[in-house]
Amino acid sequence: MKSILGIGNALTDILAVFPDETMLREYHLPPGSMQHVDLETGDRIWDKLKEVGVKYVPGGSAANTITCTSIFGMPSGFIGKIGNDELGHLYRSSLEQSGVKTTLLTGTKGSGRAMCFITGANAERTFADYMGAALELVPEDLKPEFFEGYDYFHIEGYLVQNQDLIRKAVQMAKEAGCIISIDMASYNVVESNEAFFHNLVEKYIDIVFANESEARAYTKKEPREALDELAEQCRIAIVKVGKDGSMVKAGDEYHFIDPWPAATIDATGAGDTYAAGFLYAHSLGMPLKVCGEVGSIIAAKVVEVIGTKIDIPRWKAAKEEIRRLIASVNG
Repeated sequence: MKSILGIGNALTDILAVFPDETMLREYHLPPGSMQHVDLETGDRIWDKLKEVGVKYVPGGSAANTITCTSIFGMPSGFIGKIGNDELGHLYRSSLEQSGVKTTLLTGTKGSGRAMCFITGANAERTFADYMGAALELVPEDLKPEFFEGYDYFHIEGYLVQNQDLIRKAVQMAKEAGCIISIDMASYNVVESNEAFFHNLVEKYIDIVFANESEARAYTKKEPREALDELAEQCRIAIVKVGKDGSMVKAGDEYHFIDPWPAATIDATGAGDTYAAGFLYAHSLGMPLKVCGEVGSIIAAKVVEVIGTKIDIPRWKAAKEEIRRLIASVNG
């Protein structure tokens, strides 16, 4: 079985559901965006969320993906930085309970947290992130031995706030012979780091995951044309179009992937789990279309729960559906 290593912001998701966008306006948060906040603002928002009831789920985009690949049975590791506090201890134990090999360094600040507003009938998610110790991960923390023995290396786009860190990480991953994938993260992150993203994708990245707004921010084109441009710059490009499905392309090979049926209540983590399913199937040598379908199956399970943690019955159902799909390919 091939193995995967991820790197990302070690953040605990703090989730709360609201009927409309009133609260977003109060904190000047554009719907669907990810905004960084300072400790004081973060504490104020956290207190406000507690009033409506919150759910705590260890997360961060890459960690969500790596947790899922581990549950699929892929040997999986994660690099990040946490604080010496309750959220940090919870974070480490949660990843390790899922079978992830953690390289979690300890910073001087408190552990990072992503406060997530889930709003409206379409369960759109908007994040206010206090990064804390997660931001203290620096290039000097990385060691070649972290990458040894891994076949895949997965990066979350949110890390581009530290371009030197990403640059060193992808260089080490390339030297270790890894296939490198990136999830673009958020349209506003792509917009504010456009030149760096282009350089990274064209030089280092093999597999790119983007949703339609991220693909548009990167290419200035609509999803189908954006996919074509991305596929010219890397080996495999994936553009997800929400409830309408996804598109995958490698060279001249193109597939539209229908969405898997789901009773959506919260879209948090859908992209992260899609990436996990895709990479898991890719590691098994599955055809491109099947990789997309496996991504679609597992993403359909996470949108049926609040947060990014899929429950055991849904995991069992997903694994059975994926087993049947792969068996049909293997004949």
